[in-house]
Amino acid sequence: MTKKSAPKKSARKKESLSKAKPQHISWNTLPIEDLNPLLQRHFVVGQNIMLARVLLKKGCIVPEHSHHNEQVACVLDGALKFWIDGQELVVHSGEVLAIPPHVPHKVEALEDTVNLDIFNPPRADWINKTDAYLRGER
Repeated sequence: MTKKSAPKKSARKKESLSKAKPQHISWNTLPIEDLNPLLQRHFVVGQNIMLARVLLKKGCIVPEHSHHNEQVACVLDGALKFWIDGQELVVHSGEVLAIPPHVPHKVEALEDTVNLDIFNPPRADWINKTDAYLRGER
């Protein structure tokens, strides 16, 4: 008979780290954060990804910024104008824009808009509320 050896400690540790618990969340149960009079959001954070539901009133401007996070913006309702990589792009309801890391971009809501932003990795500045550029702070 052969004796089965126990898994190595590092293998067990890696296995336990990869077993994060699923999250089942309704947007209605998450508090909406008021960033300025024209901008609100709430978000869910996983191990390596963040999903944010962003509510922008017509005329809302998100100042030019960049971040090390990859971003995918999916407009669910409304329209957003992006200034990105030297061009203007309008993203309408049902359209998606993928923004690579470190690419400066600015956004204007052309109408009241509901947008889903997906970030990898999660935005630490949003989690710890140091995103002064969204709050109208300098």
